[in-house]
Amino acid sequence: MSSPSGAGKTTLSRMLLAADSNITMSVSVTTRKPRPGEVDGRDYHFISKEAFTAQADAGGLLEWAEVFGNFYGTPKKPVEEALAQGRDVLFDIDWQGTQQLAEAMKDDLVRVFILPPSAEELHERLIRRNQDAASIVAKRMAEASREISHWAEYDYVIVNDDLDRAFAQIQAVLTAERLRRRRRTGLTQFVRDLTKGL
Repeated sequence: MSSPSGAGKTTLSRMLLAADSNITMSVSVTTRKPRPGEVDGRDYHFISKEAFTAQADAGGLLEWAEVFGNFYGTPKKPVEEALAQGRDVLFDIDWQGTQQLAEAMKDDLVRVFILPPSAEELHERLIRRNQDAASIVAKRMAEASREISHWAEYDYVIVNDDLDRAFAQIQAVLTAERLRRRRRTGLTQFVRDLTKGL
């Protein structure tokens, strides 16, 4: 899932994780400082720029990007382990990371972009969350247009004008994607067994 800052992807991600026990959240590494209430290992793995560079250079990241002067990346090993266990992995990443994931995992990736209902509402949400200085809010608003310009690269686009409706739409996407024939392991054998009894 991707969106400009303040459109609601983190809230929607948390709702999805609480509602579906077969989803694992990909916990990114980042070089930025924790925001109030964030927990290391749950929200992000907060590491130094040196540690980040070492992990990227060793091929340990599926994707990485620099955003507002900080680095963010997805560790490869936990994602591979979750997929091997048959679990879905949720990524809360920007468009740059999504492009890199699409190259690394194109057959398994489902891309969802969350849009705010208006520029005014996006600005209000950034102010209401009270996590950033006014200068950072202004920077995030300036960046939002560039981020939103990538909406057409996504499989699904949801306008978050009502949180419950947006959440229901994300659940519908998840259900539909899980029912795709190519993702239904064991379906071929099931159909063979079924037709033997006809």
